[in-house]
Amino acid sequence: MIPTESELTDAVHRAARAAFLDLFREHPGHRFYYCVLVTSGEAYGPALSAWSEQALAQEAARQGCAPTDIKWSYADSPFCCYGERHLEPVRPLFAARGELFEMPDDEADAEFDLRLRAMETAMARLDAEGLFGTGAARHAVVVNVEVPSEGGDEERALRLNPPEALTEWLAEAADAA
Repeated sequence: MIPTESELTDAVHRAARAAFLDLFREHPGHRFYYCVLVTSGEAYGPALSAWSEQALAQEAARQGCAPTDIKWSYADSPFCCYGERHLEPVRPLFAARGELFEMPDDEADAEFDLRLRAMETAMARLDAEGLFGTGAARHAVVVNVEVPSEGGDEERALRLNPPEALTEWLAEAADAA
């Protein structure tokens, strides 16, 4: 049975909530400023990545680089692919919808958009639940769904975040995203 967009959204929402809650519980002294779901250009099921101020300082020192060099890099984060035990079971639902490269271009584009919409809606739900903070605390966190090989990260970030949250990200990372 092929899962609907709503079923994908619900599954990503549940899995991402569990993964982010584990992350926040296991690192109570960290101030997270970047929380994202990442997928490939084939729009496979997402992976989680995040950065905290504390992890950024430690990782920049370890790599011998300026914090700004890695500040918005999902791949450089020590929390990249965090919570896999929660997100891994979602991936067969994405796979059940078919491989994009096997679809005609117009169908592949529509399917790609559907999958990203499901991930974005799941993140918007988590935000509405207050998972990423409320008020001033929320303004200090960038939430997004990112596809490193494709465009659109900036548009999704604009939809998912209050303007106050994006000031630094837009200045430092949006062009590179």
